[in-house]
This record gives sequence, structure tokens and C-alpha cells, in this order.
Amino acid sequence: MVARWTISRMDEEDLDPREAERVRRRNREAQAQHHELMRSGMGKVFKQIQDAQKKDADEALMPRRRSSRGGR
Repeated sequence: MVARWTISRMDEEDLDPREAERVRRRNREAQAQHHELMRSGMGKVFKQIQDAQKKDADEALMPRRRSSRGGR
């Protein structure tokens, strides 16, 4: 999910020119990140991330086995 920060033209008029440019730059950077994820081949990366998260979740649910090595 991509947070979309946009400001309307009317709001831009109320901002300092430097602040308005900062907001536009932030919006462009957010869009660039979104487009980067849409490149071909990124589906594989997404699947790898999901698989790693599932593995971590499955391991957290499994009861831990106690060691049978005559410890404490």
C-alpha cells in the first residue's frame, strides 16, 4: 500500500514556494518507489518476501522442543 500525499492546487497557493517544491518532490519520490515495485521481475521478490514471512510465522507457532541433553 502506497501512501499518496498530494496537495491540491488551491493548497499550493497558500504554501511557501520552497515548501510547495518539497511537497512535489516528496510526491515524485513516493511515485518512483511505487513504480519501482511494478517493474517486471519484482513479483518474484514479493513472493520471496511473503515466503520468508510465512516461514517466520510458522516457526513462531511451533512449540519449542526441549533439549534431551541432561542439562539443568
